[in-house]
Amino acid sequence: MAIAIRKPDEIAKLRKAGEIVGLTLNYLQDIIKPGMTLKEIDTLGEAFIREHGAIPSFKGLYGFTGSVCTSLNEVCIHGVPDDTVIQEGDILGLDIGTKLDGYFGDAAITMAVGEVSMEDDALIACSKGALYHAIESIKPGMRFKELTKILEDYITEAGFVPLRDYCGHGIGTKPHDEPNIPNYLEGKPNQGPKIKNGMVFCLEPMVCQQSGNPVLLEDQWSVISEDGLRTSHYEHQIAVVDNKAVILTEAK
Repeated sequence: MAIAIRKPDEIAKLRKAGEIVGLTLNYLQDIIKPGMTLKEIDTLGEAFIREHGAIPSFKGLYGFTGSVCTSLNEVCIHGVPDDTVIQEGDILGLDIGTKLDGYFGDAAITMAVGEVSMEDDALIACSKGALYHAIESIKPGMRFKELTKILEDYITEAGFVPLRDYCGHGIGTKPHDEPNIPNYLEGKPNQGPKIKNGMVFCLEPMVCQQSGNPVLLEDQWSVISEDGLRTSHYEHQIAVVDNKAVILTEAK
């Protein structure tokens, strides 16, 4: 399947959907505190998205029950909101999707709940740093596999490993579209499709400590590393405009 080239008016719509994601993530970061449940966080996130005129696109997507993926401590991605109470020293991943006027937004952060260990700080910094380093590296003509190698090299040089079998992705009028963008390289970086102006996609480094092999928990959603250690995840939605990468999911 060909990778879509978005027109300026489409990118404008994707930016509006993305800005609501960014606003929601900022809002939740400001109000989350120890003693809240994951379900409470999910409810607050859904209400905020709807108040801003968008639909929480994760709710019901592939059967997911929540509006916000709440990935706590060892859970790297797709954590299901439940009655678990968050505590001081936890780290919490928040992954949010929106739909507005037929276009989708998608981004994620991992945040500290109160004071966390130096090890957890480094883990969070790796996923965030890998994301922004990769974004700064994007230019038309480079291959997506080159971008994958940049992500993998950053993660491994920081002493961590990328989660396997899950990846970043294209986005537009579907929440997940071509291309798939893993955080680990298979094959050679000079293979595969090239990045072009007008492409819109999500990069999302998912970082584990010792093993990148994923384990799916009993809820059939939450993904951890087989090492059972804490993980982190960051994501932004990117458009390539005038030969540079523009982040669509930052709050303005």
